[in-house]
Amino acid sequence: MTDPLYAELSETAREAARRAGELLRDGRPADLAVAATKSSPIDVVTEMDIAAEKLITTLIADRRPDDGFLGEEGASVEGTSGIRWVIDPLDGTVNYLYGLPTWSVSIAAEQDGETVAGVVAAPMRGETYHAIRGGGAWATGSWDGERRLTCRPAPPLDQALVSTGFNYVAEVRAHQAEVARQLIPRLRDIRRGGSAAIDLCDLAAGRLDGYYERGLHPWDRAAGDLIAREAGALTGGRPGERPTDDLTVAATPGVFEPLQRLLEELGAWHD
Repeated sequence: MTDPLYAELSETAREAARRAGELLRDGRPADLAVAATKSSPIDVVTEMDIAAEKLITTLIADRRPDDGFLGEEGASVEGTSGIRWVIDPLDGTVNYLYGLPTWSVSIAAEQDGETVAGVVAAPMRGETYHAIRGGGAWATGSWDGERRLTCRPAPPLDQALVSTGFNYVAEVRAHQAEVARQLIPRLRDIRRGGSAAIDLCDLAAGRLDGYYERGLHPWDRAAGDLIAREAGALTGGRPGERPTDDLTVAATPGVFEPLQRLLEELGAWHD
C-alpha cells in the first residue's frame, strides 16, 4: 500500500509540474532572452526559469508551509517538517531558448534526505513521468491511461545505447569530449539530448540502455533518479558510491556495472 504522505507529495508535485509546464509551453515569449548566466556565459537562465520556479514554490508552500526547498534558480528554505522539495523548473534551458522540444520540469520530494516522490513533465512530448518510492514508475502520454515503466533487457555493453550531457565550463567540457571519444567505439552509440531529467526517464521507459554525466546538481537528477530506479534501473556514481555532483551513472542491470567500470577507467569524474 502506498504511504498516504508519499501519495500526497506525488499529487502535489504532479500538479505543480503540470502548471509550470503549461506556463513554459504556452507563455514562452517570442523574444525570449537570457536573463542571467551561471557557471559560464553559455550556461543561461531565462525569465521563464525564474517564473516557473516561483509558480512551483508558491503552490507547494501554500499547501505545505513547513516544508523546505532547494531550487536551481535560488529557492532555499530549511523547513521544519522533514520534507524538502528539490526543483529544476526548466531542465534543458538552452533547448528551450532555441525552441527545441527536449526540456522538462523536474520536481522531487525528499524525506530526511531520501527521495520518496518524483515527477518529470515533458510538455512538448505530451508526457509526464512519476514515481513513489516502492510504488514503481509510471507515465502518461499519447496512449490511454497510465503506463508502467520498465527498463529494457540488458544488451552487451558494445550494443548499448547510452546518453550523456556536457558541462558549460570549457575545460570540463573538453575533458568530457575526450571521455566520449574513447567511449563511443565501445558502445552502440551515444546520444546527447540536453535534459538530464528526460534522459533518466527515457532510460526508465526503455528508450535508452544507460546514461552518465559529470557535474549534475541534485535538482538535475533527484526526480529522474527515483523514476529510473523504480523502473528497474541501477544508479550510482563512482564504484560503490551514490550519484554525486562528480558523476551520475544510471543503466539497466547488466549494463550498469560494465559502464560504471569503464567510466572509472576513463576518468570520467575528473580532469
